[in-house]
Amino acid sequence: MIHPTKFFVLVMQYVYVLKSLKDDTLYTGCSSDLQQRIKLHNAGRVATTNKKFPYELLYYEAYKNKADAFTREKYLKTGWGRNYIKKVLSNTLRTQKN
Repeated sequence: MIHPTKFFVLVMQYVYVLKSLKDDTLYTGCSSDLQQRIKLHNAGRVATTNKKFPYELLYYEAYKNKADAFTREKYLKTGWGRNYIKKVLSNTLRTQKN
């Protein structure tokens, strides 16, 4: 049993996929503060995405372990990972085009 006066904070790591509302491109990233990171993307304050904002969050996964999250982000940025995202979000991506 955890002592009532002792507690710990679990910081989750998030892998996320954004869609540019400017040109429909997808961006995959990783962060421990998903809401703040999306705000930074949409304010044009992230160098890799500042030409294509605003963005919409399409997908995210949460991890306890930072290394696991970064491994997943790296995979999702491969051809197989991009195909996985397109398959999982096929209805979302198709609906948004029409």
